Amino acid sequence: MTIEFGDYFPHSSSVSLRSTNIEKLSSEVFDTLIIGAGINGAVSAAALAGRGAHVALIDRNDFAGHTSQNSSNLAWGGIKYLESGELGLVRKLCRSRNELIEAYPSTVQEIRFLTTVERGFRWSPFTLFLGAFLYWIIGSFFTKRPRFLRAKKLERVEPIVDGSKSKGGFEYSDAILYDNDARFVFGFVRQAMTYGCIAANYIESHGGGRRDDGFWHFEVRDTLTGRSFTIRARTVINACGPYVDGHNELTQQTTKHRHVFSKGIHLIVDRLSSDNRVLTFFADDGRPFFALPMGPRTVIGTTDTRVPTPEASVTDEDRQFVLDNINKRLKLDRPLTRQDVIAERCGVRPLVLEVDGKVVEGDWTKLSRKHVIDANRTSRHISIYGGKMTDCINVGNEVSTMIGRFGINLPYRDHRWYGEPPQVTHEEYLHQAKLLGLDEMTATHASEPLSRRLWRRYGARAIGMLEDIRRNPTMAEILIETSEYIRCEIYRTARHEMVVRLDDFLRRRSKIAQVVRHEDLQNSEGLKEACSILFGADARMRWEEYFGQDCDELDTSWRALATPPPRDAQA
Repeated sequence: MTIEFGDYFPHSSSVSLRSTNIEKLSSEVFDTLIIGAGINGAVSAAALAGRGAHVALIDRNDFAGHTSQNSSNLAWGGIKYLESGELGLVRKLCRSRNELIEAYPSTVQEIRFLTTVERGFRWSPFTLFLGAFLYWIIGSFFTKRPRFLRAKKLERVEPIVDGSKSKGGFEYSDAILYDNDARFVFGFVRQAMTYGCIAANYIESHGGGRRDDGFWHFEVRDTLTGRSFTIRARTVINACGPYVDGHNELTQQTTKHRHVFSKGIHLIVDRLSSDNRVLTFFADDGRPFFALPMGPRTVIGTTDTRVPTPEASVTDEDRQFVLDNINKRLKLDRPLTRQDVIAERCGVRPLVLEVDGKVVEGDWTKLSRKHVIDANRTSRHISIYGGKMTDCINVGNEVSTMIGRFGINLPYRDHRWYGEPPQVTHEEYLHQAKLLGLDEMTATHASEPLSRRLWRRYGARAIGMLEDIRRNPTMAEILIETSEYIRCEIYRTARHEMVVRLDDFLRRRSKIAQVVRHEDLQNSEGLKEACSILFGADARMRWEEYFGQDCDELDTSWRALATPPPRDAQA
């Protein structure tokens, strides 16, 4: 059976979810309006909603659509801050990393870092190893013990490393996000909505003020439809990431802090090492440089370039810097070139300064990624400066405390608002998956069993996916070639994850666009079916919007698999 774009309409549930939330945003009064749905806004929403506040969360783009989708995918304790003597910050970040590993064992996982130290570097390998040992102690011995490696041992442990210029190295542990950063952020958005938060993407704030009735009134616009409306809230949190200062100008808020910006880029290439570890070097300019695993690929970076604004892009100079540095330090069959680059990541780190603080070119790179909660109790307004993935739980807790001081009632102050579902729920899921024979349905080229994958990505909601598969076993088939996404995942995404554009799915709800070449996606028959599931009648438009090419000009047909959706997908 041949079907065209638009033959499936389960996306209506997701569209309806966003439309319903927008109606609520315009008609209800909220305890807190959070502007910006990156990691800081997402954890603030989850923490406050989980403790009983009535919360609204908006972003002018997609959830995690800026800085939070361009990190190194690491949850690390800040080992580099040892050099600047910020032991307190390192201790705080290590404790946060440990808490994330415990709270999200399926998602945030310990990984070994193998560090190579070249001759002539400012510190000897053994001195740096002692620093890694101190790092392990500061981290409460939570991870595996570091070990020192002489040059010959280094090459035996990781043959791809070129040890000819090395004085030795060491191995230590931190943590990595198994899926991707934007997916991790969306998990908090989804959790916040479970607690009753009203969230919507592509809602732009035009600013507002506190009126005589005691409420903040914000004028916002739905960037998809052009509709404007007002959101009313008792308190406001500016979580706009690198745009915090700009939004504070819209609301005439004066703060004690400001941002400066550092651009970091990563290049994604085919997997360089078969071992699941992070390779760490010191680049030609002396700063840390990584090669990180991402499924079948390797992520190489990052740069650290001061930029004047939050808008940044990858330049030819950036690409060449990354390629030159990795080629110098690995033994490859042939040097990596720009033709080997599958995808790129470019993000801007917002670094915190006091308003009257000055920084010169020589020392600005020493600024840490600490966060600051800048609060104005008189106007009931909070600005969140800086921050990083590792410290996200602290941000949520600190914001909750401050909102409580503003007089907002939080009836469930002691509720643990983060973490994976309880063990009993996991065990019930595994029992049902075993009865269904789920792991026997795993594709031969998949990197892990289906039961593990679905639980990590969807938690307790994966139990409902088992029912989809039980009714229709084709729901367990991989839909998009060269990825591991099965059909029922696309239906669930359409129903529950507020995907508006194809980039929302390929870049943020998943990492497909980061590990599959653009031309392979463009020729994917399975992606065409996924578009029909996600967008229904708008599928062709969303395809053309993403690929920038008229559908009829493609050489491939529009034929897709005719799989009837499960009953609840039709609802």
